[in-house]
Amino acid sequence: MLTVPNLVSVIRLLMIPVFLWLLIGRDNPAAAGWLLLAIGGTDWVDGYLARRMNQISEVGKFLDPLADRLAVATAVIAGWAMEVLNPWFAGAIIVREALVGIGALLLAARTKGKLEVRYLGKLATFLLYGAIPAFYVAAGDFLPGLFRPIAWITGISGLAMYYVVGAWYALDVKEALTASEPG
Repeated sequence: MLTVPNLVSVIRLLMIPVFLWLLIGRDNPAAAGWLLLAIGGTDWVDGYLARRMNQISEVGKFLDPLADRLAVATAVIAGWAMEVLNPWFAGAIIVREALVGIGALLLAARTKGKLEVRYLGKLATFLLYGAIPAFYVAAGDFLPGLFRPIAWITGISGLAMYYVVGAWYALDVKEALTASEPG
């Protein structure tokens, strides 16, 4: 339980309130965006360390996606509320996350199974982990003319991939539920 990769995941979780403080308490969306980029950038660190140090654990398998989902959910909801993110963009992310989350819960409850992560899903998450902080940085005073186009290009690309993978996950859930039905 007490492993280096799990410590990285816990630190990522502890940075989420700091992100909110920078955004809301300090009214500094650019600093919040840079911190969010660091939180997202270290997403691969815990998994890499777990594999490299042979410290893969059930706690880590829970903490890593928890840190990912909480960071993204917090950034999207706060970005929507603070008018950093366009409402339709934020809403599209929230709807997709909710639908995939419901599917994953249904799958776990009925079959004890879980959704297998797909490469395209990782790529979509990577793009969104770049786009969302870029929107935050663009909302500040630091080169908004550079960061806003980057945010939109990576954001639209990531969102499109997110929905494609979401459809694949829906098919995976349907197939697993059908296979688990008696008879």
